[in-house]
Amino acid sequence: MTVPRIYVACLASYNNGILHGAWIDCTISSDHIQDQLNKMLKASLITGAEEWEIHDYEYFYGFDPSGQSFKDLYEIALFVEEHEDFGGELLDIHWELDKAKEALEENYLGRFESLADYAEQLVQDCYSIPDNLQFYLDYEAMARDMELNGEYCQIYRY
Repeated sequence: MTVPRIYVACLASYNNGILHGAWIDCTISSDHIQDQLNKMLKASLITGAEEWEIHDYEYFYGFDPSGQSFKDLYEIALFVEEHEDFGGELLDIHWELDKAKEALEENYLGRFESLADYAEQLVQDCYSIPDNLQFYLDYEAMARDMELNGEYCQIYRY
């Protein structure tokens, strides 16, 4: 199962030396997250347990979902489920779902083996370089300058 999910722990149990919690699928709905949390707390061995915390998470690909509201967590999980590790990396860079979506929609330039490959493609698309001058272009240096100037950002996917 590779859906974004969180492990919520009952803090009353935890403080009493008991490990009690539940893994919750975050892609169903924010109400589902709340219902599963309430169910986990109700099943606690400590009566009146009401405090909880996210102790672990899976398939958010680098993004830490701790501290998110259930509504935001649900929307983030859907984004990550759709875009997988790329979506998680965008969220990790931008910290907000709206900014990650904007980066994807307005700034995403495609998949390339390296930034140098992108620089080469950019030059070929914008200019007509004679064959005898092609060997004088240093795409690695262009890529390094593009990144150092803050014009471009790379996300490595393995």
